[in-house]
Amino acid sequence: MTYREAYQTGKALLEEVPEGDLDARLLLEFACGTSRSDLLAHGEREVSQKERERYLEMVSRRKNRIPLQHITGQQDFMGMTFRVDGNVLIPRQDTEILVEEVLRDLHGGSRILDLCTGSGCILISLLKYSNECTGVGTDISGKALELARGNAAELIPEEAYQFLESDLFEKVEGKFDVLVSNPPYIASAVIEGLMPEVRDHEPRAALDGGEDGLCFYRKILRECPDHLFGGASVFFEIGCDQAEAVVGLMREAGFTEIRAVKDYAGLDRVVCGIWKGMEHV
Repeated sequence: MTYREAYQTGKALLEEVPEGDLDARLLLEFACGTSRSDLLAHGEREVSQKERERYLEMVSRRKNRIPLQHITGQQDFMGMTFRVDGNVLIPRQDTEILVEEVLRDLHGGSRILDLCTGSGCILISLLKYSNECTGVGTDISGKALELARGNAAELIPEEAYQFLESDLFEKVEGKFDVLVSNPPYIASAVIEGLMPEVRDHEPRAALDGGEDGLCFYRKILRECPDHLFGGASVFFEIGCDQAEAVVGLMREAGFTEIRAVKDYAGLDRVVCGIWKGMEHV
């Protein structure tokens, strides 16, 4: 079997999977250790028996709607490669908008708190692209934190970060200059209607934001004042229909300079604001 024939086989097997032709190519490159140009430049080269078997096994898993990133065990985010598995949300391009907004506001030496850290992609990216900042990431899942610690160990200095198994602020000590979070924000009743890749393979605890999807925003905003310096910035990723509600919650909690930021598709994606201190509430 040639490289091009392998791709055509994979493409046919994945014809009912969204973007199946793209996934067929990406899995072939992963199985063979090749690059995007190989399909055009070296399509007639023979694929070894081992490569063929590995490729078809991965295509079979993808046909069963297992996420591509769970098959390869990795996902690119902010110019870095993160290890991922079924214990964490797969980092998405939308979340890069959140990181970019924080970086615009971030000062050297700031102390960052990342709640619901998952794979650690947000905190690690912020520490990677800033100067002398330090950070704490929390998650309720010990297995997620194992992955986050492994990602951090490969990408940033060990003195820059700490990961805590904590229900939001439960085990957090001290105060921070920046709080960032991509919390669960999907309304409970909506989850069953999600794509099977998300519904069946990503952790429910990282998706379910309660009856209206706003449960975690309320809890974070209620508890965060004890952990923020005056003038601290808070950044949330939100669902595309949640900007008005989250802006209202932040206003009620005493935040100022609140604004919503759109993603590249023109949808609301981030809400942020400034905590001035209790005297302003």
